[in-house]
Amino acid sequence: MAEEDPSERPQSQSGCGCSRVLTPDYEVRAGRRRFMLDGLAAMGGLAAGLTLPSAFSPARAETDPVLRIGYLPITDATSLLTAYAMGYYEDEGVQAEKPELIRSWSSLVEGFARDRFNLVHLLKPIPVWMRYNNDFPVKIMAWAHVNGSGLVVGGRSDIESFADLGGTQIAVPYWYSVHNTLLQMALREAGLEPVIQAQDAPLGPQQVNLLILPPPEMPASLGAGQIDGYIVAEPFNAAGELLAGGRLLRFTGDMWENHPCCVVCMNEKTVNASPEWTQRVINAVVRGAQYAQNHKAEVAEMLSRDGEGYLPMPAEVVRRAMTHYETPEYRETGAVQHPDWATGRIDFSPYPYPSATKRLVREMNHTLVEGDQTFLNGLDPEFVADDLVDYRFIDEALRQYPEADYLGSRKRRERLAL
Repeated sequence: MAEEDPSERPQSQSGCGCSRVLTPDYEVRAGRRRFMLDGLAAMGGLAAGLTLPSAFSPARAETDPVLRIGYLPITDATSLLTAYAMGYYEDEGVQAEKPELIRSWSSLVEGFARDRFNLVHLLKPIPVWMRYNNDFPVKIMAWAHVNGSGLVVGGRSDIESFADLGGTQIAVPYWYSVHNTLLQMALREAGLEPVIQAQDAPLGPQQVNLLILPPPEMPASLGAGQIDGYIVAEPFNAAGELLAGGRLLRFTGDMWENHPCCVVCMNEKTVNASPEWTQRVINAVVRGAQYAQNHKAEVAEMLSRDGEGYLPMPAEVVRRAMTHYETPEYRETGAVQHPDWATGRIDFSPYPYPSATKRLVREMNHTLVEGDQTFLNGLDPEFVADDLVDYRFIDEALRQYPEADYLGSRKRRERLAL
């Protein structure tokens, strides 16, 4: 168990590579084929190498811009999508186009950098990379969700804990992700060594080889025995359980209590040019988070391909991904070891706690990735928590909609139990 001292929000605001994709051949049993093909069609490039265009387009300086939302079809995008589906942007006086499904993090980042989108959700380490490696004026405006990920292993394997992962092949969705960081923290705690090498290279008994896979390929690769496990966002853990014979080894929210994963991002230039409009946008996102937190089963149905089709997954998968957590089976297997934490499989709490940002920046310096990460050298976590996150609009939104403040206090301890 490790704890960090409480942290309050800062008062000041200041201004301002990666992976190869392994695409294994695999077969999907007939009963699972539609799910996997839908997923691959929607998200085939999720783990593609992240790059930014050489020249950024300046943010449009409209007085009242049209909201253009880009998202990947994962439950991390729920708050943004629910705000649109429930008409909250319109209620707040914001003209919003229908959210656009994007198939890869690299395409979403490039679209955001070129001002194709002015509201996106990104894996929290990506804005760190964008702002401090590429000098792009991204701002974190809120958290998109908390928890919402897990480590899945083969259902017939003898893996019962992180200590049993020596000599295995484990897939992560992206090097700069909370998934990769948390996994490596747990491996080191268990006395294992994370490595990045070819899958056919010799692997020591205390080594765990990490590889990038697009999430839609993870369940099929696990079912085919091409990997031993994967750590990823929902609904692909639920898909692994229901469609690939997988078993939930551990939920990440049971490792780091109410941890951030994806965050809501905007261009700092847009924010400064249109502060009143920005406030209305964040108000709607906060309302979307509140509704999703209080109506998880309903929202899961709405997001699924059996509802409004924002996610290319059947309703039973999305529903499990958002609601199936407090069960005897997970306590018996150790997937949930801290029921007293009172976390959910995924929860929606938009306040961006500085203590979590600081902890993540520190841990990123110890996370093995492919590519150059020298931009992290000397990066002060206190500075990042102040500089990367804009607290003004989320503070005001939660003042207007206090019921959305699911976690409540502005102070918290970063509680980890790996």
